[in-house]
Amino acid sequence: MPQTRTMTRRFRDRVDAGRALAAHLGKYAARPDVVVLALPRGGVPVGYEVAQVLNAPLDVFIVRKLGVPSHEEYAMGAVASGGIRVVSDEVVRGLGLTQTDVDRVAAREMAELTRRERLYRGDRPEPDLSGHTVILVDDGLATGSTMKAAGKAGSTKKPAAIVVAVPIAAPDTCRELEGMVDEVVCAVTPEPFHAVGLWYQDFSQTTDAEVHDLLERGRR
Repeated sequence: MPQTRTMTRRFRDRVDAGRALAAHLGKYAARPDVVVLALPRGGVPVGYEVAQVLNAPLDVFIVRKLGVPSHEEYAMGAVASGGIRVVSDEVVRGLGLTQTDVDRVAAREMAELTRRERLYRGDRPEPDLSGHTVILVDDGLATGSTMKAAGKAGSTKKPAAIVVAVPIAAPDTCRELEGMVDEVVCAVTPEPFHAVGLWYQDFSQTTDAEVHDLLERGRR
């Protein structure tokens, strides 16, 4: 069960957050069955640091948030590789959205997901997760819709276990995820939470070029 902890300082940036998160994952270090999958874009700098500390391979697991029309920062769900779609019926009903609204946003985000897969992975196939312990990493969780989609999609790859690991998260979201994956590691779960970006001094957007560079460095 994730423990709510008072945040004594904000993370400097995603590198700092990744190193802090890795300190909570020591039992996975130097294990040949462990794979770190980072959620682009912001999760990749965090995942890179985790993979370096654990001496584990790094790859991406691409998930796209489904933003509410005209309020795109507010998530109503997410899509992930393999045609996985997770939608919050509560949000959709509460805002009076139609199935057409949801489908339109999902189609746009799936196109972007496909573009990023080609950009980040090129001709390389997706990693074989069968029998592996998969650590899904992001830079933080608010509603958790993106990570829920990642967990659901990842489970179809027949891994031995799925671990969700983030440096900062809303306490309720961590508890919700516990019923969906094998382990949840939320390094800090402050209350009140408000938003992921408030807990970083530098929360500037990670670029596609930075993601590509970190993946190449991780492979080397």
